[in-house]
Amino acid sequence: ARRSLASPVVSGVLCPCGSPHGSAVESGGGGGSAGSCGRSLCEASEQDRRLRTLFQKLDVNRDGALCIHDLAVGLGRLGLHRTELDLRKIVKAGDKDLDGQLDFEEFVHYLQDHEKKLRLVFKSLDKKNDGRIDAQEIVQSLRDLGVKISEQQAEKILKSMDKNGTMTIDWNEWRDYHLLHPVENIPEIILYWKHSTIFDVGENLTVPDEFTVEERQTGMWWRHLVAGGGAGAVSRTCTAPLDRLKVLMQVHASRSNNMCIIGGFTQMIREGGPRSLWRGNGINVLKIAPESAIKFMAYEQIKRFIGTDQEMLRIHERLLAGSLAGAIAQSSIYPMEVLKTRMALRKTGQYSGMLDCAKNILAKEGMAAFYKGYIPNMLGIIPYAGIDLAVYETLKNTWLQRYAVNSADPGVFVLLACGTISSTCGQLASYPLALVRTRMQAQASVEGAPEVTMRGLFKHILKTEGAFGLYRGLAPNFMKVIPAVSISYVVYENLKMTLGVDSR
Repeated sequence: ARRSLASPVVSGVLCPCGSPHGSAVESGGGGGSAGSCGRSLCEASEQDRRLRTLFQKLDVNRDGALCIHDLAVGLGRLGLHRTELDLRKIVKAGDKDLDGQLDFEEFVHYLQDHEKKLRLVFKSLDKKNDGRIDAQEIVQSLRDLGVKISEQQAEKILKSMDKNGTMTIDWNEWRDYHLLHPVENIPEIILYWKHSTIFDVGENLTVPDEFTVEERQTGMWWRHLVAGGGAGAVSRTCTAPLDRLKVLMQVHASRSNNMCIIGGFTQMIREGGPRSLWRGNGINVLKIAPESAIKFMAYEQIKRFIGTDQEMLRIHERLLAGSLAGAIAQSSIYPMEVLKTRMALRKTGQYSGMLDCAKNILAKEGMAAFYKGYIPNMLGIIPYAGIDLAVYETLKNTWLQRYAVNSADPGVFVLLACGTISSTCGQLASYPLALVRTRMQAQASVEGAPEVTMRGLFKHILKTEGAFGLYRGLAPNFMKVIPAVSISYVVYENLKMTLGVDSR
């Protein structure tokens, strides 16, 4: 049998009886059968002694705590070589008092907590539920996420953990290999590559993010959503002047009224002062919470309706579920979209507030006015969500295949670049529909006047302004993407820390 890289550590930590039950300090080592020592569990004093022996072996400078240097030297002596990044992750995960090192209690707690995570990961990979992972299961799990690897690559992963040459991994082999190793697998990819939760560019049409089994069980998912909502509110508020300018250019700009960016800002300030730059932002921020909540709940229900046995959906299933969830959420809050457009276009003193605006629309135009532009809005979901998802997954997979050596963590700049590019492509594809939607929302119904249709408006724009007319306001729209993505990411990360999300 091939020598296990982790065996020196495991033999010094785990119960010699080889029992597969219990925590890291009670679970079996490698080849022993359960209960071979004649007892189902070792005595607590023996467990404590073994853990203390390992701790002392790793505590190179004998100061009663494990720092990164201690772990590097100590694990190296035991035949385990980890990168500095891996060691930092271990210390960060177990360091409860934030002193940059692990005392004995923190070390034991880390091992026990880490094994729970490893068990969840093992179960998610074990598609056949036979207690073993083979190459096909690894390929299938990654393919479900849109990450393509060959069977040869999967076998390479297996060989690094397989002790007995069977080309399958049982729970003991999996745990032995990963016990003092940060998790590098599907859940880590999910943790690090969240997209729609983190980035808010003013349009909530992206496919919802997936959450790991652990995030669902610990309730971290709602904290992510709250952090994402808060980040969206700050991001939208900071970029609101550009968003209002985009709406004005979409509705009022034409060949005869050529509106430039500086001219547009000047006109807004002259008409209503600096505060007018934020008209329509209140309702735009207000709609984040109900839209995100409805979309997430709808997405989860549609996943169940699809009836897949997989924890993770395939890409085409994600697009279908995400688009349907987006349509349900947009249908629920669409009157707020119309209000946002009308508030952004209002003149000084026209309405006293959101409620006054809603009352005016209801009294003069009827309930149907709150669903103007609904059809182009629904049609715009598929190209936006589809292209955004496809581009993001392509960029993610390219990075993972070429650069993911020790971790699935792409770093801030790669994540920001991928989010910016995918959002930009999605917006570009659906922009003509978004422009027609905005013009239909803005058009006040006049009694007796013919109702403007989506098809009629497309024909009119193409006839009077050409294809360029369908992209009015694109410049300020793209100008806000980079600041919006950057601001939402920074605020999201800070809110995560405030809410106690420690998954990253």
